[in-house]
Amino acid sequence: MLDAIRWDADLIHRYDQVAPRYMTYPTPLQFSGKLGSFDLLHALRRSRQANRPLSLYIHLPFCTKACYYCRCNKVITDDRSRALPYLERLEKEIELIACHLGADQVVEQLHFGGGTPTFLSHGELRRLMAHLHKHFNLQDDDHADFSIDIDPREADWPTMGLLRELGFNRVSIGLPDLDPDVQRSINRLQTLRQTQTIIEAARTLQFRTIDIDLLFGLPLQTPDSFARTLETVIALQPDRVSVSSYVHSPERYMAQRRINAADLPRDDQLLAMRQHAVKRLGGAGYRYIGMDNFAMPDDELAMAQEDGTLQRNYQGYTTHGHCDLIGMGVSAISQIGDLHVQNSSDLTQYQQALDQGQLPTVRGLRCNQDDHIRRRVIQALICDFELRFGEIEELYGIDFKTYFQSSWPALEQMATDGLLALEDNAIRILPAGRLLANVVCMQFDHYLPPQPVPYMSRAI
Repeated sequence: MLDAIRWDADLIHRYDQVAPRYMTYPTPLQFSGKLGSFDLLHALRRSRQANRPLSLYIHLPFCTKACYYCRCNKVITDDRSRALPYLERLEKEIELIACHLGADQVVEQLHFGGGTPTFLSHGELRRLMAHLHKHFNLQDDDHADFSIDIDPREADWPTMGLLRELGFNRVSIGLPDLDPDVQRSINRLQTLRQTQTIIEAARTLQFRTIDIDLLFGLPLQTPDSFARTLETVIALQPDRVSVSSYVHSPERYMAQRRINAADLPRDDQLLAMRQHAVKRLGGAGYRYIGMDNFAMPDDELAMAQEDGTLQRNYQGYTTHGHCDLIGMGVSAISQIGDLHVQNSSDLTQYQQALDQGQLPTVRGLRCNQDDHIRRRVIQALICDFELRFGEIEELYGIDFKTYFQSSWPALEQMATDGLLALEDNAIRILPAGRLLANVVCMQFDHYLPPQPVPYMSRAI
């Protein structure tokens, strides 16, 4: 069993910096317009030839109100009729993708994200799932992972019943903060009762996993108010809790311009919130998985981390990293073999491409041998907190220390500072360094920009 993480204020002060989240490597910052739908079609055929299992991500971008903090690709409208034209294009994309895949390729994982997926009516959700079943081999024994993002303001018992009937067995519930002043400042008025109703429905209907997503660093938030929200969340007993930091980038995200920067917490308050979350969630029995994620010891992610099978991709920590990930919908990202591609983030361009019978793929990258080596290294560090050189050397025919000799001085300094243990044939990130795992990963990032990208978050 992994040791519990330890808060070391001196170490955090020294190493906390702007850092990539490493959903995967290389990150989307490296995507270029040199790749498109032709490359995607070839990757799909190779996936079919290898008969690899699949993970599907469906992006449903509509929300009725703008949450000012949000950085997702979304369309704000209270006109529910806008969903149908989008659904029709999405169905076309499903058909174009599926005809290049094999009938025997099982879909082990499915996620509806957004936006607010339940913006779609019950009839539209049924229609979408029926179309997916028609064109993909969805695993239907309830052992697959079928998950959906839920805004408790846009769902109720009948909605949860429908989702369970359609095969969903995991829910991720957005709950940025419960303080009324904070909620007003971010334009997201969400009562505790709304959240409790969705959780009660999910438990009664036997959803396997309930995940709550919290944010700290929001306007008017204080360490005390955040602590109260956290206590309430712990009392709800979710299986997983994510505690992410708000990143204020009004130059990039228009809705954030509605937030008064003077209302944002100070750096010392941010650290106090993070420290309290780490301590309190650990005391409540949650295991730190990594990258803001906590889970109960009997959760699938925690058990996978124990046995060394945990992985990470564009959907976050997963036990299905062996699957080819196919993203459909505006802005969705796919990862198929060594190819990473993304759909257009512009709704009009997305729909126009499909109206012309073309896939809306607009950018991406193809991993080379160096990318594969570094991705394997970063994946081990960020999932297992441990990297064994021999495994990398055997897989790729390299001498690890020679290949990464330029990283060695920084790693040796981290070892001296107590962030990691640098052994003859391994790197182990120590309990005091696990909150800074992505800073360790930065030492293996070939593409790291010389200056921090403004809309990245800090490591802590």
